[in-house]
Amino acid sequence: MPTWEYTARTLTGDEKTATIDLPSKEDVVQHLRNQKMQVVRVREAKKAKAGGKVPTRDVVIFTRQFATMINAGLPLVQALDILAKQTDNKVLAETTRQVVYDVESGNTLADALSKHPKTFAELFVNMVAAGEAGGILDTILLRLSTFLEKNDAIIRKVKGAMIYPIVIFSVASIAIVVLLLFVIPVFQQMFASVDMILPLPTRIVIGMSDILQGFWWAIGGGGVAIFFIIKWMYTTSGGRLFLDRVLLNIPVLGDMLRKSAVSRFTRTLGTLISAGVSILDGLEITAKTAGNRVIHDAVMESRGSIAGGETIAGPLERSAVFPPMVTSMIAVGEATGGLDEMLTKIADFYDDEVDTAVSALLSLMEPVMIVVLGTVVGGMIVAMYLPIFDMMNAVQ
Repeated sequence: MPTWEYTARTLTGDEKTATIDLPSKEDVVQHLRNQKMQVVRVREAKKAKAGGKVPTRDVVIFTRQFATMINAGLPLVQALDILAKQTDNKVLAETTRQVVYDVESGNTLADALSKHPKTFAELFVNMVAAGEAGGILDTILLRLSTFLEKNDAIIRKVKGAMIYPIVIFSVASIAIVVLLLFVIPVFQQMFASVDMILPLPTRIVIGMSDILQGFWWAIGGGGVAIFFIIKWMYTTSGGRLFLDRVLLNIPVLGDMLRKSAVSRFTRTLGTLISAGVSILDGLEITAKTAGNRVIHDAVMESRGSIAGGETIAGPLERSAVFPPMVTSMIAVGEATGGLDEMLTKIADFYDDEVDTAVSALLSLMEPVMIVVLGTVVGGMIVAMYLPIFDMMNAVQ
């Protein structure tokens, strides 16, 4: 179905520009007349590229501005129309125009947003639905924008901690490959012209060079195969559970990932409960956004137990995934009726813990990388110079 861009005047004389999906131009004109609008212009719109992902930062700005306009008393459709015009992100602008059309057609805002899961996650839609039902949409939107900002900050911290060692090891690997393929063979030819027994370290390095030169295709193919195997494992339930469990058990890195997951879980669940979402729906949504299959399974097991009459804290404690402090504070929150506040306090605490864990990881990785890379590269160079030292000693 084609998309049409129209400009029309409302009963108050204001001009409105938006897009709509209808079979023909005549259908658009008829639709606008049914809405008691005077048609100014109708033309086929250039569609934004489908499937584009909207950055979290753009969604945060959209949500905060939306909350401000709703709080100021602007009608829902007018606020959305303004947001569609002023956003620089073309995908978000097109999505917002589609939401405007769906709302004008009689859908609730939550239903209209749910048609665009790539832009508005299930958590977003459920909180908007709760805000609409309770008549506190502006408050919910402000909570959403705060949640998205903090959640995005945690994700950026974890990714930032991973980038540095990956870049360093990538550059070092390239340097080692260049040495083995181009530098070591030069020394090998020089040593071949001299009738002498090479030291063991030299023979090892030359052997590594020979293997890389002779079987580079097998090594490269093996690396690609491992990449696709891991990628395939992440598409299977058991494979992802295994890989995520391995990640959580890696020293230092696993501790950081666990704290990040706990922070995301508690903040997401606390935000949903404070918005009026039921505990069972909140746990299901939280499990989907956990980012780790081990955490996901523990939360879903907790959800099943709660449906059977148990508390949240008990199943989470039995899973052995969450630290004792977290389960104890959740138990206190349940007992006092302030679970959402307690979850938010836990999230704030673990945000600081993630900062500490990231700093600890970077502090540990730097000396480790220096020692490992220095040993490997320096060892290769020394191994190549050992025969030269032996020849110099023989000459003397």
